Amino acid sequence: MAFIRKTIVLGVLVAAAAGAAFSWWSEAPIVAEGDTIPFVINKGSGAHAAGQQIAEAGVPLQPLLFNLLTRVTGKSNKLKAGSYELKPGTTPQRLIDQLVRGEFAQESLTIIEGWTFRQMRQAIAAHQGLKHDTVNLSDSALMAKLSPDYREPEGLFFPDTYLFAKGASELQVYKQAHTAMLAHLAAAWEKRAPNLPYKDPYEALTMASIVEKETGQKSERAMISAVFVNRLRLGMLLQTDPTVIYGMGARYDGNIRKKDLETDTPYNTYTRAGLPPTPIALPGQQSLTAALAPAQTGALYFVARGNGTSHFSDNLPEHNRAVNQYQRLLKQ
Repeated sequence: MAFIRKTIVLGVLVAAAAGAAFSWWSEAPIVAEGDTIPFVINKGSGAHAAGQQIAEAGVPLQPLLFNLLTRVTGKSNKLKAGSYELKPGTTPQRLIDQLVRGEFAQESLTIIEGWTFRQMRQAIAAHQGLKHDTVNLSDSALMAKLSPDYREPEGLFFPDTYLFAKGASELQVYKQAHTAMLAHLAAAWEKRAPNLPYKDPYEALTMASIVEKETGQKSERAMISAVFVNRLRLGMLLQTDPTVIYGMGARYDGNIRKKDLETDTPYNTYTRAGLPPTPIALPGQQSLTAALAPAQTGALYFVARGNGTSHFSDNLPEHNRAVNQYQRLLKQ
């Protein structure tokens, strides 16, 4: 009888020690210091398979203990598949919480104001953190997956930094950027100045793209917009070089010549009246605002001063003098 009591006591002590050790293990850092370790939990994985996948990725984790901890905490069937990162200092308990909450490894992609859609596609295709599942789609096929209202993609994606889980579909980024642009455009259209010469928000987006490409000076965008709006109202040609360059496509070698200004394309605003058929770039928020709230001015011309700013003129003689002064380096 004494032997049995001793055995029971010993068993209790061993169990208590094991429990204490298990509790300590669950709250101790898996890796105290060093580099972040990426790992992936595959779809349909149970707790045991997840533990094995984590260990196989290089995380010094005992799958059996991990599996036991998920069961003890009641979370064995709540782990979410996806791409993760184990950061130094993460405990087994914190790791399980991370998997339950779906705190996926984050990637980012910045779309730059003034990029063309072609440049955006190149950046997305080159991003190593994305699943490249739209590479073989044409522009029109891609747009068919995003919107029933638009076939041409140019201008319809908002320049910003987008976050996504590692391994996310390219389509997710396109959807984020497209949805954001439609929201920003709708908000700007709602606050638009009265009597603007646009038939719809898409024409305003086209103007915003021209403003985006015409100046790097944020403070001048409303004035640039006003010049082109005034020209549209008067039926004057817009005569803006960025549209010509866009229409030249691969023929543009960094220089624009007189023959380029005289060669007709749908985007040559020296040969065709009105706005071009589509935007020519991805405009940012300030260009959208400028297109829909242009400055109150009678200016019809502008010329670069050579210091990053522009000289605006209400009439052609004044403009010609400004061209002589700033572009031809001639005295008035």
